[in-house]
Amino acid sequence: MKTTPNLWRAFVLAAVFFCVTTAGHSREGGFTFQKNVMIAMSDGTELAANLFLPKEGESFPTILMRTPYGKGSKTNGQARAYVSKGYAVIIQDCRGRGDSKGEWDPFRYDADDGFETQEWVGKQSWSNGKIGTAGGSYVGWSQWASAPKGSKYLTAMVPQVPFCNAYDLAYDGGAFQLSLLMGWGANVGGVKLNPQQKQQAFRYLPLNKYDDQFDKEVFYLTDWIDHPIFDDYWEQRGIGRDGFEDITVPILNIGGWYDIFSKATLDMINGVRKKSSSEIARRNQFAVLGPWGHGVGVRKVGDLDFGEAAALNIGELQFNWFEHWLKKKDMGIGDWPRFYLFVMGENVWRGEEEWPLKRTQYTPWYLHSGGDANDPGGSGALNLVKSEAGKVDTFVYDPNDPAPTMGGNNLGGAPIGPYDQSEVEKRDDILVYTSEPLKQAVEVTGPVKMVLYAATTAKDTDFTAKLVDVHPDGNAYNLCDGIIRARWRNLRSKAELVEPGEIVKYEIDLWVTSNLFKVGHKIRVEISSSNFPRFDRNPNSGGPFGADTEVFNATQSIHHDEEYSSHILLPIIPR
Repeated sequence: MKTTPNLWRAFVLAAVFFCVTTAGHSREGGFTFQKNVMIAMSDGTELAANLFLPKEGESFPTILMRTPYGKGSKTNGQARAYVSKGYAVIIQDCRGRGDSKGEWDPFRYDADDGFETQEWVGKQSWSNGKIGTAGGSYVGWSQWASAPKGSKYLTAMVPQVPFCNAYDLAYDGGAFQLSLLMGWGANVGGVKLNPQQKQQAFRYLPLNKYDDQFDKEVFYLTDWIDHPIFDDYWEQRGIGRDGFEDITVPILNIGGWYDIFSKATLDMINGVRKKSSSEIARRNQFAVLGPWGHGVGVRKVGDLDFGEAAALNIGELQFNWFEHWLKKKDMGIGDWPRFYLFVMGENVWRGEEEWPLKRTQYTPWYLHSGGDANDPGGSGALNLVKSEAGKVDTFVYDPNDPAPTMGGNNLGGAPIGPYDQSEVEKRDDILVYTSEPLKQAVEVTGPVKMVLYAATTAKDTDFTAKLVDVHPDGNAYNLCDGIIRARWRNLRSKAELVEPGEIVKYEIDLWVTSNLFKVGHKIRVEISSSNFPRFDRNPNSGGPFGADTEVFNATQSIHHDEEYSSHILLPIIPR
């Protein structure tokens, strides 16, 4: 889970109140550096941290981070920059990583370790009792994980590309996010694969013995498969559905429309705004969403350059946030919009005060076809008129030849961001529905949902949907997408197989986006049954999840008529 600046690649988990030893101590350039400060957890496990202090004999606000990727050394430029501005900085290896002791089990210990670290930091002679946490990806997760524990020293947070419940990143619409969990999980578990080996590994079956293919055991890979529903296992690896109530600090969440945690970045802020017991926290939740993938603050992502405005100075935003909350300086935070959103297509930033936007007009765009939507040149159409009649579109989903992931909200072994979909749309197992060239610009900003009426010859299968912006030159760039596993279409606690041939209503969450479809552009929807390796392949067997060693073809039928009005529900913003 690599992110852009080195400062973000550390994160907050660690420590408690017992003992501190130092393996190294040096002073240069006006700051003191202590290497491998060993901090004991309440269970006796010692975690290693590097400590940067501006000078001895005074107390300072502290920037706290913790990372599974290596805490670095005294040459850390971002840490030294904060030290030069009067902050103490502590960067720590998480449990079982780097120089820290204990077992590496992703997500398991972060809440308690993070809280205990904050308690330990707040009691040190060099601390003034105010802590700001920073970092991205796993480093952002650990901030959120520990926040509900309520350390009195935790003052403000800047999580970047974060999440707060590991289950939500493992399973989306009931499908397992394969490239993210297995790609990242194997890598941090010590399995080193080149890109070709990684793609081959993604095809391994059965999934519940995934790590059997490696020379090194990575136990948690199969643990994730063994728990396909939210249970006690995942409860220990997230803040829970009620954790927002206990978060009482100001938070600046930073994410990207093409990030694997794009939806979570917004949902978490809304969760605290609505549920926190603290008025200060409810009033001071902010989110920044740019046209980025997992690395923020850049202008080019995938095939598209979003212009100079996209290259936002994230470091400056974070610094101003900490100056305001940790040093009580007037940095103009009161004038910031609660949601600072980049509108792609128009390529401009816009401030909003709520999410979703109150002025949103949720508008259905209906699927139409003469039965040949398997090709962009076919009769697959998308418009505002509900179908009265239409021929059924069919395709065969073959798990041995799944539709490939071509951009999107990915990580761990799949392309990230917007890519031209023109070639992949030529596949027979992808249905394409396209509007006429727009005579007026259409802004889509908000959560996107696909309502699909479909039948299958299988007892269980998947359906996918993708929203695409077709440019006048014919290039078709993906905006957002989603998936639904048929057995989980109604409840996420009890599997319910489908009756082959029965027409079933599916609601597919395509997450979030913000895009201006310009005049002359077309709005397009793609329907399929796979998006591999982002999601695992549904074997179409209807058997227990993760146990299949064989896969089977399924014939899918997509309906769009007066009774079964398949449509995409777009959040239209009046212009």
